[in-house]
Amino acid sequence: MAAVQINRALDFVRDAMREAGALWWRFFDWLALIEWRQLYLVWFLGFVAGLFVNLVEPAIWFILVSFGVKVLAGGKRRAELLARDASSKADVANLERRLTEAQMATLQAQVEPHFLFNTLALIGQLIETDPKEAARVHGHLIEYLRASLPQMRGSMGKGGTGGTLGKQVELSRAYLAIMQARMKERLQVRFEVPDFLGSAPFPPMMLQTLIENAIKHGLEPKVAGGTIVVRSRVEGATLHVDVLDDGVGFNLHAGSGVGLANIRERLALLYGKDAELVIEAPVTGGACVSIRLPYRMTEDG
Repeated sequence: MAAVQINRALDFVRDAMREAGALWWRFFDWLALIEWRQLYLVWFLGFVAGLFVNLVEPAIWFILVSFGVKVLAGGKRRAELLARDASSKADVANLERRLTEAQMATLQAQVEPHFLFNTLALIGQLIETDPKEAARVHGHLIEYLRASLPQMRGSMGKGGTGGTLGKQVELSRAYLAIMQARMKERLQVRFEVPDFLGSAPFPPMMLQTLIENAIKHGLEPKVAGGTIVVRSRVEGATLHVDVLDDGVGFNLHAGSGVGLANIRERLALLYGKDAELVIEAPVTGGACVSIRLPYRMTEDG
């Protein structure tokens, strides 16, 4: 029985010492981080409180001890705490960056199979009805993949875009060559992209997604087909990249589809509130879908 009581007493003492040690280190860290002006105020208030409760001597000892600790070790401890805090923030930032890249890869992967499966299905249909045309589309697909795979699988690059507007226009031309093989004279294309904007950073696959939507929702439902215009310009510090069509008009329900939702999510990940996807209905008919993001002259700029 006595042994049990002794063990309990020892446990109590150990717990008390641990609590005392924790309190000391909290006090030490507080002293290391507090500014001198704030500490002067604490000393003054502590001394005044000591006068009122007749504890002047403990108040003076508190001032002397805290002054000594602050002078002798406060600077070093403050540097250690700030370094540890900076390291923690760096770790968090690194995790956030890796999470963003993983989200980007997931979103981008949703786009790639969509186009590839559709093209392979088209080639499969043409093999039975028009083998020569199937061979031509197959050739266009090889050209497209040869140009696009390095971008789709490459590094994100500075700014998180991993591509330029010029490269995306080039890919879009290859993509539209495949679609024209499918739609024949029902699809006309026009590009109005100034050469100087070719080096401007622009996220991969977004332009193609806008073109896909224009064909699917605007031109394919129209018997006579129509024209797609890809244009870009800079207004202030914002790059505008528009895809216009003169088709049946943009179905409002299509605005919540996977493709455009994908673009909105990727823009939010890359630029936050500095970029947007805008859908408009021109008075002349058809639809205009625009990506607007911060303009930089080059990927390094």
